[in-house]
Amino acid sequence: MALKQVFYEEWQMGCCGEPFSVGDEIDWPLVDLDARQLLAGDCHGAEAWVENYADTTHPTTGRVRAIDLVHQEYTLDLDLRDLGRAAPPYGKVTLLPSGRSPEPVPGSVTFEPVDHCPKWFAEEDYAPPRGPHRVRRVHGALVTLEVPDGAPREPGDRR
Repeated sequence: MALKQVFYEEWQMGCCGEPFSVGDEIDWPLVDLDARQLLAGDCHGAEAWVENYADTTHPTTGRVRAIDLVHQEYTLDLDLRDLGRAAPPYGKVTLLPSGRSPEPVPGSVTFEPVDHCPKWFAEEDYAPPRGPHRVRRVHGALVTLEVPDGAPREPGDRR
């Protein structure tokens, strides 16, 4: 048996994932990170990520040995100036600013060991929703899987 680090993005869990716990046996469609992604540090040190839209005929089977929720802080700038404005006259178009423009805060990633990965992740808001402020979101889960030993795979292979 070997240990494999896998990243489960929050949107993948919210879309089609099933909550899981330490000790559970899983069957997930995984996609390995390629060399560029590994060097860039994508997926917080994981070797692969769960891709619920991948080839599900060859899932990776393993046992969950550890779960760390990956928290990331973001700055947001909410521009509420146009939200109270009356609707434009018929035939006129008004472009409104997007309400949320999250930007990751460098160096703000933290890991929280948990025994269970939920279906939905909460967001913590640090300030009133007007103007620039920060929020902390769970970006996903870094999962340690115990998987059967197998032949090495090329980056990008799906299993």
